Amino acid sequence: QVQLVESGGGLVQAGGSLRLSCAASGRTFSTYTMGWFRQAPGKEREFVATINWSGYSTRYADSVKGRFTISRDNAKNTVYLQMNSLKPEDTAVYYCAASRGSGIRSMEYEYDYWGQGTQVTVSS
Repeated sequence: QVQLVESGGGLVQAGGSLRLSCAASGRTFSTYTMGWFRQAPGKEREFVATINWSGYSTRYADSVKGRFTISRDNAKNTVYLQMNSLKPEDTAVYYCAASRGSGIRSMEYEYDYWGQGTQVTVSS
């Protein structure tokens, strides 16, 4: 069992930056593919970014490519999402997720564990 706890959300003006963190419990964190998803009010949850176990492979949603960066520190059991040039449409609850499978993954059903989410609000 893996427990995920997100932090770093908050209120920021358009054009600003935030860094989300997701701390994972357990000794097998380094074997998991990790991902970030988000859910805006009234919308379905959507894929944002994913990173494989080593950190060498990543994938991003087109809407965040070039602005967001996913990274991980296996020694700290933590995955990060650096968000720059934020836009009001980035406002959402951001969820961290872990997959036991190998390789980068962008579908919700491919993930086995989920955090509770952290709110990001971008004002115009």
